[in-house]
Amino acid sequence: MSLLDAIKTQSMITDSVLVSFSMGKDSIVTMDLCMKYFKHVQPFFMYLVPGLKFQEEALEKYEHRWGVEILEVPHFENSDFYRFGSFRDPDYTVPRVKIRAIYEALRQETDIYWIAGGEKINDSIVRRAMLKHSGSIDEQRGRFYPVMYWTDKEIKQYMRQNHLFYPKFNQELGFSFHSLAGKELSAIKRIYPEDYQRILKFFPEAEAGVVQYEAYKEKGD
Repeated sequence: MSLLDAIKTQSMITDSVLVSFSMGKDSIVTMDLCMKYFKHVQPFFMYLVPGLKFQEEALEKYEHRWGVEILEVPHFENSDFYRFGSFRDPDYTVPRVKIRAIYEALRQETDIYWIAGGEKINDSIVRRAMLKHSGSIDEQRGRFYPVMYWTDKEIKQYMRQNHLFYPKFNQELGFSFHSLAGKELSAIKRIYPEDYQRILKFFPEAEAGVVQYEAYKEKGD
């Protein structure tokens, strides 16, 4: 079986696809494959905090490489953070938003039904169960998984061979920013202090986790 079998089959179903683009390795390869196999490709990026400089600079580079505009939308977890007061005061006027609602809004805005993501069967037990049930084409949910059967080694090899840019912030931080955990924010505070301050404007109580992590780390050292 070729690693490209999944996306070749998917490209026979439609010529248009939305791509969930996180700037992690799996989503970068997924996006590049979609650019090669689909006529119309619309990536979207979900942010925890809007306008972070280190993310915006990377997104601009990808837009330039692929010649597309990347839509930016709030991460679905944000609604719960705001409503129930995670890392900030609660605001019960904020409605809860499920990821399905974001997908449907993107579909209506772009008139594209199918959504490609970088999920892989070896990512976790939960992911394996989900993907084994759906296969690489999930008709019920309108989802494609072009790299479903790829290994991390194959993802990295594809990136090297195709000279795909990997964000500087991922290399410096050692991870793709996707949570407000103290360990992650401590790294952002050290490397991107201006963006750290911007994060605290939206989630001021997240600083407590940073203080706790740094105190624990200092004690351990």
